[in-house]
Amino acid sequence: MSKTEDVLYQAYTGEAKAALRLKVYAEKAEEEGYPQIAKLFRVIAFSEEIHGARALQILKKVKSTEENLAASFESETQVAEVAYDNFIKQAEAEGNMAAVLHFSQSRDVEEVHGKLYKEAMGHLMEERETTYYVCKVCGYVSDGVLPDECPVCGAAREQFARFL
Repeated sequence: MSKTEDVLYQAYTGEAKAALRLKVYAEKAEEEGYPQIAKLFRVIAFSEEIHGARALQILKKVKSTEENLAASFESETQVAEVAYDNFIKQAEAEGNMAAVLHFSQSRDVEEVHGKLYKEAMGHLMEERETTYYVCKVCGYVSDGVLPDECPVCGAAREQFARFL
């Protein structure tokens, strides 16, 4: 990887982190009754997403849909099988049970993401439409069925966001 490619990847990573952080800040500002500040955070988060997307395009990381699905499947599988297990061991060693719970639930959700990507690869050419439901507590994704409670964290069905 060239030095320019390295800094483009760093820029993409930084922009992605900033976008997420600003979205979380927007939620907090909204909760605290600052709608204009929340809007500002969301607008700048969107701008940061544009910066990150441009870096990915220059890095030629956006390929065909089939290639993107395969890469996403590999990434989710790697994270679920290796990274989160290491994160869990580290948190256990330090006695941080909140982090252990977070990492364990995230690992379980990442495994579901991998399964969804694998299924999508098999249905790529089909005109299959579905509604997804995402747990707003742990990120679990349900394909087509709104669960009564989240199978990963136990959140009630009211805690799910619907994606048509």
